[in-house]
Amino acid sequence: MDMRSFLAFPWRLMRPALESGEEGQGRQMRILIISDTHRRDENFLKLIERVKPLDMLVHCGDLEENEALFLEKAGCPAQIIAGNNDFFSSLPRELEFNIGKYRVWLTHGHNYYVSMGDSILKEEARNRGVDIVMFGHTHRPVVEIGKTLTALNPGSLSFPRQEGRRPSYILMELDKNGEAHYHLNFL
Repeated sequence: MDMRSFLAFPWRLMRPALESGEEGQGRQMRILIISDTHRRDENFLKLIERVKPLDMLVHCGDLEENEALFLEKAGCPAQIIAGNNDFFSSLPRELEFNIGKYRVWLTHGHNYYVSMGDSILKEEARNRGVDIVMFGHTHRPVVEIGKTLTALNPGSLSFPRQEGRRPSYILMELDKNGEAHYHLNFL
C-alpha cells in the first residue's frame, strides 16, 4: 500500500458508530486531542501507550510530516489537519465533523490570529454553528466551556509555552448519556 492510499479513507474518517447516536446506550467514547508536535514524536509515542484504547485521535496541526506514524500508533480513526508549519502537506487546513451529538470545527488557528486572542476564532465558530472549536498554534492549553461554544486547545506535546512549560494534551470523553467531559493533562 502506498502512502497516499494509507492516508486516505477510512483512516482519517470516523467510524459511522461515532455519529450514529449511540450515546445513551452505555457506550463511552475517548478522544485524544493533541497539537503542535513539530516532528518531535517521542512524547506522543509514550502518551499513546498510556491512554489507549481510544475511539479517536484529533491532531490540531503542526505535525511537520509523520502523519502515518500518528495513524498507525493511535490504532483508531483520526482527524488530522495541517498547521502553519506543515508546508508541503496534503492534509486539509480545516475540518468539520461530528463527535456524538457535537458538531466540531478543527482548525490550527493561525488564520484566525489566535496568538493575539481568540475572539475572531470564536466569532467564526459561532457563524459556522459548531458546538466545539479545537485549535492549536499558541502552544498554550485552553479548555473554555461556554453556554453555546466550547473552545479547546491542547497546548503542545513538544514545545509548551505556558507557565511551567509542561507538555499537555486533552482527553475528551463522552459518557453513557453522550455528554462531553474534558480533561486537560500534563506529561
